[in-house]
Amino acid sequence: MSNDIEGITEIDAMLVIGSNTTETHPVIGLRMKQAAKKHDTKIIVADPRRIKLADHAKLWLSQKPGTDAALINAMCHVIIRDNLVDQDFVKERTENFEAFAEAVAECTPEWAEKITGVPAVDIEEAAKIYGSAERAAIYYTMGITQHTSGTDNVKCLANLALMTGNLGKPGTGLNPLRGQNNVQGASDMACAPVFLPGYQRVDNDEARLRFEELWGGPLPAKPGLAATDMTQAMIDGTIDAMWVMGENPVMSDPNLSHARKAFGSVKFLVVQDIFLSETAELADVVLPAAAYAEKEGTFTNTERRVQRVRQALLPPKGACDDLSIIQAISDRMDPDREITPASDFYPGSDRMDVSKAEDVFNEIAKAWPAIAGINYKRLEGNGIQWPCPTEDHPGTPVLFENGFPRGLASFTPVTWRNPEELPDDEYPFILTTGRVLYQYHTGTMTRRSQVLENADRGPIVEMNPDDAERLQIKDGEQVHVASRRGSITLPVLVTDGISPGVTFIPFHYKEAAANLLTNDALDPDCKIPEAKVCAVKVEKAT
Repeated sequence: MSNDIEGITEIDAMLVIGSNTTETHPVIGLRMKQAAKKHDTKIIVADPRRIKLADHAKLWLSQKPGTDAALINAMCHVIIRDNLVDQDFVKERTENFEAFAEAVAECTPEWAEKITGVPAVDIEEAAKIYGSAERAAIYYTMGITQHTSGTDNVKCLANLALMTGNLGKPGTGLNPLRGQNNVQGASDMACAPVFLPGYQRVDNDEARLRFEELWGGPLPAKPGLAATDMTQAMIDGTIDAMWVMGENPVMSDPNLSHARKAFGSVKFLVVQDIFLSETAELADVVLPAAAYAEKEGTFTNTERRVQRVRQALLPPKGACDDLSIIQAISDRMDPDREITPASDFYPGSDRMDVSKAEDVFNEIAKAWPAIAGINYKRLEGNGIQWPCPTEDHPGTPVLFENGFPRGLASFTPVTWRNPEELPDDEYPFILTTGRVLYQYHTGTMTRRSQVLENADRGPIVEMNPDDAERLQIKDGEQVHVASRRGSITLPVLVTDGISPGVTFIPFHYKEAAANLLTNDALDPDCKIPEAKVCAVKVEKAT
């Protein structure tokens, strides 16, 4: 997030797009509802489904899945047409505005209505609400990114924020909401094939040299494979071994048949997790790991806040913290190191040595200037938001107040393009996927809670009443949903909260795995799959 969570209640208008915030980020969703109630914040919800946040919104835009860029470009067109551009901000802090303005010149609300299904009058109203607000913010999640045009979608949102001057001040910003509790921290620490810690590129000679000096050895000079490229590489035999930590790709990857083939064919698979997940069931070696409350370290949340995690419980016998596991395996890969006895690998009842985690954090602070001013002593309170370059720096709730890292921020002309797979006569419906309140990701943890299972309705496919009537399907009946990649059987939920021609399935349930249906076509830039749009057919089960 470019801004902080606390500032949500100060916003005059917000665009929430591709995010079912109240169910997938309930704490932030609560702040949004409070903003609408107490600050009269005008919320614009753009989502193919009428999510619960729409009940608190000024406007709900029900765009067809995969048409986000067309919708946003049309909003930008109206803001230019109606002279709502922040001319001073554009002149002083940006470049390439003219090329961008030319690119959206033909993107009228009427043009966008034909593509998105959103009435032109609603697009105009949304643009005027956002464009005329003193402080406006954008919030999005994987409903924007999991497309073959995901990078373009984010660039469109950046254009919208820049043209209205809604970056670099409180109550504004471009705010991606992270999907899990330490995704931001994992990204910061280079869990991506392009970066070293702190978003320093591996193919940048100067950055790589600094890390080689810090770590005392040579580093690769070119990026590695993206996670989505690894799947085919396992099938091709390019990858012989895989080590998976805290991830369940056999349930979470799109086109699961392809993913399961990959993980079933790799020569050697190690899975490190707190439960025996579907991926761990395929492993040659399973390394039982400690859960978050059973180890020491730091998490970095969605607002870039670095927070201490303290060991509150002992791990169960046979489980060990991740850091100790990694260290023990590293010792065994280095013939010159003293080997920890195997009996000490999984101590079972020992507390984790806090100093080990602190030593790692101190090394991170040496490697990444943005957290050079953070240490464990300073993290005794409520955490610190990076950048925090010095020990007397308070942290940074709002990014870009004094400028952008590249100097002038650049507008990016974006041409909308169709999703990879569109409905046709054989597969006439669009399927989109997502999460529900009572379950989390692939259910590895939440589906072991009987309380949550009892509260949850289980797997369903949502369908508009007009579609259900045409197919003579009644609410609660079992249906077959099939795509070009697979099929599942599950009950239907007939609801007017979803548009005709669109269906929705949550992806948590192995007994009706939505990702058996989804498309693994990739965004060419960031290699993220198009899990949010594919073509399906729905038939009554007999």
